[in-house]
Amino acid sequence: MSKPKFAMYWAASCGGCEIAVLNIHEKILDVDANFDVVFWPVAMDAKYKDVEAMEDGSILLTLFNGGIRNDENEHIAHLLRKKSKILVAFGSCACEGCIPGLANFSPINEIVETAFSTISTDNPQGIRPQTSYQMPEGEIHIPTLYPVLRTLDSVVDVDYYMPGCPPESHQIGAVIDLVVQVLQGKAELPPKGATIGAGNSTVCDECKRTRNVKTIKEFSRIQLMHADPELCLLEQGIPCNGVATRSGCDARCPTAGAQCIGCYGPAEGVIDYGARLVSAFASVIDANDPAEIDRILDGLVDPAGQFYRFNLAGSLLKAGKSAFQRSNV
Repeated sequence: MSKPKFAMYWAASCGGCEIAVLNIHEKILDVDANFDVVFWPVAMDAKYKDVEAMEDGSILLTLFNGGIRNDENEHIAHLLRKKSKILVAFGSCACEGCIPGLANFSPINEIVETAFSTISTDNPQGIRPQTSYQMPEGEIHIPTLYPVLRTLDSVVDVDYYMPGCPPESHQIGAVIDLVVQVLQGKAELPPKGATIGAGNSTVCDECKRTRNVKTIKEFSRIQLMHADPELCLLEQGIPCNGVATRSGCDARCPTAGAQCIGCYGPAEGVIDYGARLVSAFASVIDANDPAEIDRILDGLVDPAGQFYRFNLAGSLLKAGKSAFQRSNV
């Protein structure tokens, strides 16, 4: 019998998810032993036409990483959804937008101008990207940028979510083990729509730092203070996002002395990540005077980045007003 088919695709993201898969070391051999890898552009020579020629539903498992930023991303999302029995939103970009989603605060024309006309770009002819261009050999095309980046599940139906920027390699290995056991009839898949390869609690619950329910008089960047290595970072005035972030990373950042920045996305039951953080941060402020509260909050130098660094595209906000008005999200 032929092996079940496996695919992986890289849309609007940095490529870290691909590296995380390779970082599972010898477990990558389990993928090869149990699957026929039919489409993985970063690792093999594969063409879209090859996928288009496959029967619908013939790919058992597809890991789709990256958000939907242009028409090519959307086309391949629909194509892989059609060809796959199980489609996994793999990594923070696919699940919630991640860092590329922060561009949703700006209209598309400003993004292009920043990329092609600022001081770091040598572009004396003022060239701008064009979606099509006539060459002697014929017309060529490049993808058309959308007004905003969208999450994978806003474009196609998603079976499972695997968060992380990138997902932890040991979690990827555990998911691969589960799928192999399912193929061997030794286990069952979780209910559709479940989050896999992550915990069901918060980073705070994984963190070993001591919590004393202490209130603060200021927020400060971690590099500007000598943090107590044993005490909760948020209770020291360091804006740590662990209280709203899904567990599964073993609290690596707080353990190493850095605040959680939220790459595993909203914890179970959190409707809007930013709103939960606003509530949590407000709860530790030791002040009643509005002016004093404003002074403390001024210590959050980048509120938008703090509250929606990884989650803007997947949040209730989805985008800033200037970008949102030009989109159909």
